[in-house]
Amino acid sequence: MIPARYAASRFPGKLMKELGGTPVIVRTYEATVATNLFDEVYVVTDSDIIYNVITAQGGKAIMSKKEHECGSDRIAEAVENMDIDIVVNVQGDEPFTNREVLEQVLEVFKGEDADKIDLASLMVRINDWDEINDPNTVKVIVDKNNFAQYFSRSPIPYQRDKQVEVPYYKHKGIYAFRKQAILDFYKLPMGTLEAAEKIECIRYLEYGKNIKMAETTILGVEIDTPEDLEKAERLLSNKTAN
Repeated sequence: MIPARYAASRFPGKLMKELGGTPVIVRTYEATVATNLFDEVYVVTDSDIIYNVITAQGGKAIMSKKEHECGSDRIAEAVENMDIDIVVNVQGDEPFTNREVLEQVLEVFKGEDADKIDLASLMVRINDWDEINDPNTVKVIVDKNNFAQYFSRSPIPYQRDKQVEVPYYKHKGIYAFRKQAILDFYKLPMGTLEAAEKIECIRYLEYGKNIKMAETTILGVEIDTPEDLEKAERLLSNKTAN
């Protein structure tokens, strides 16, 4: 499922911006289908524009309610009556989504502790202090078994003792959910921590759900700003040239 809202606050209409002559959302959809990992791939949107561009390309799209707070709510509404086990949330603004990253997040459901996992997601180690301190970069801390303990826009943990070597991880917003977990999410009210941080996966933690994190080294390119789109154009040009 690729949740796709037209009215992005930081970069309105970004999913319909052209990347190499093709809208970003179409590139993301096609890249996700090309992984051959899924029985079905859908774009879930509140926008006629996005719905029409996907279906015009022969893709599958679902119209959803406009008033959803976040992508998880949008997906939950779409899958409620579907016969599925695992649903993966691919971000609509990641046109270079690849098989390796999605395989990593799905692989956790094959481990010894699979029965404890409500959902899985990805994290990338970061070392740049500007990125660590950037509130637009969501950080995550995990326990010894890589279950998420908390997500924050602040640097976590706070390094009071500078002699202790602390790894910092950026949360990469690709999720794999058990169907029941995302339906529960849809029905539970937003808690104060989620409301304060504006990070939707905190809701799972506030209600005792288990989030297993897998570490990846693949950063990808998220289209959050016009500058990101320029970077993506350069990357696409390099790929085409090679």
